[in-house]
Amino acid sequence: MAAASIALPLALDTQPMEARLTDALPPGEHWQFEPKWDGFRCLAFRDGDAVELMSKSGKPLARYFPEIAEALRGLGASRFVLDGELILPVGDTLSFAALQLRLHPAASRIEKLSRETPAQLMVFDCLLLGRKALADEPLSARRAELERFMDRAAGPRLALSPCTRDRRIAEQWFAGSGGALDGVVAKRRDEPYRPGERAMVKVKQQRTADCVVGGYRLSGGTLGSLLLGLYDSEGNLNSVGFTSSFTAEDRSALLAKLRPLRGASAFTGSSPGGPSRWSQGRSREWVPLRPELVAEVIYDQVTGRRFRHGTTFLRWRPDKAPSQCTMDQLEHELRPEALTQVLEAAV
Repeated sequence: MAAASIALPLALDTQPMEARLTDALPPGEHWQFEPKWDGFRCLAFRDGDAVELMSKSGKPLARYFPEIAEALRGLGASRFVLDGELILPVGDTLSFAALQLRLHPAASRIEKLSRETPAQLMVFDCLLLGRKALADEPLSARRAELERFMDRAAGPRLALSPCTRDRRIAEQWFAGSGGALDGVVAKRRDEPYRPGERAMVKVKQQRTADCVVGGYRLSGGTLGSLLLGLYDSEGNLNSVGFTSSFTAEDRSALLAKLRPLRGASAFTGSSPGGPSRWSQGRSREWVPLRPELVAEVIYDQVTGRRFRHGTTFLRWRPDKAPSQCTMDQLEHELRPEALTQVLEAAV
């Protein structure tokens, strides 16, 4: 259905409430804690037969996830706005890479993927149910309404995200998930929904990996980034990402440290690559190094055997042999069954 046919008190360009990153979960009795899901954040709108899913950047997503739109349209309730995360189980993991594949221009391709690997909407808040506007209500009231709604609406494509009011339990989620849980979000139960504001708190897992420094890129005549590699089970060094979190002073000193190690490329598996159509004219050329330096870095997520974002340099590891830097260090995409066991065991 066309998004233009939706006429609700909340506009389609309403932005979801966001979270600010902190080092620890907040203390106190007014907080609710939820798992942080690794997917596409969206607001789901329904007005009669008209359904739309809106990303936090304001782009419509319903055409890319027709199975979710169909599930929402099939509910008995015909007027609502839900806040949630689009996630996509593939086998026993949640795959962010499979979510990205959905953003395809061909409707036939999307339809095929929606049948073969259907997505799920993990719901954790509601802004409107029927004629009842809830955005100005405290989270405690919104959650109670949402739980009653999801008692009837839950199914293969729609699920209610678990929560706890016990900080100790939320901390146990981290300890028991083996690094698979992406993080925990904390929300004030006595506050209204604040569209577009960083009114929530999130704590993310700190994952580290020891990587071979296989090359570097220059930027403005000085060091731009270090190129990182890990060995696979066949002994090939694969490009897994980069780190660039250095001060201007550190960059000059690092460049002097790296120049004597220049040599043939050590990347015998996947390579950092050359020019890209996404580079907007920036040089993607890189300088190969002999595989002698090991750097420990902090990363957030892994997608397709690579760090999804740039990593943070932590320290050098002269005590570690490059051959010990293997792919099995990486925490891969979330396993829902394992997380379910952790959540249930912590209650």
